[in-house]
Amino acid sequence: MKKIVLQTESCIGCGACIGIDAEHFEFSDDGFSVIKSQENLDSPSLSDAIDACPVAIISLEETTNTEEACIGSSDEKCQEHECHCENCHCHDEEEDEEKAA
Repeated sequence: MKKIVLQTESCIGCGACIGIDAEHFEFSDDGFSVIKSQENLDSPSLSDAIDACPVAIISLEETTNTEEACIGSSDEKCQEHECHCENCHCHDEEEDEEKAA
């Protein structure tokens, strides 16, 4: 499984990735880029956005770990995995099970 990795602490907020690939990137409330989607990772726009980052903080990496499959980063930690996620989907299965019960 692949995932987009964005080193948010090094983002300068230039918006190049967002201008090139708004499907995968958006601005956070503090004006820096964050990952919006982990879908369609073979997109040419994603590749172009990664290449265009002036500080080279975006990459596409392989992962097999659920914790690492989270969509981005924020200051709040995912309770189960101790990961920093934005729009975290770590607990979707639990919520679906609760709704079905």
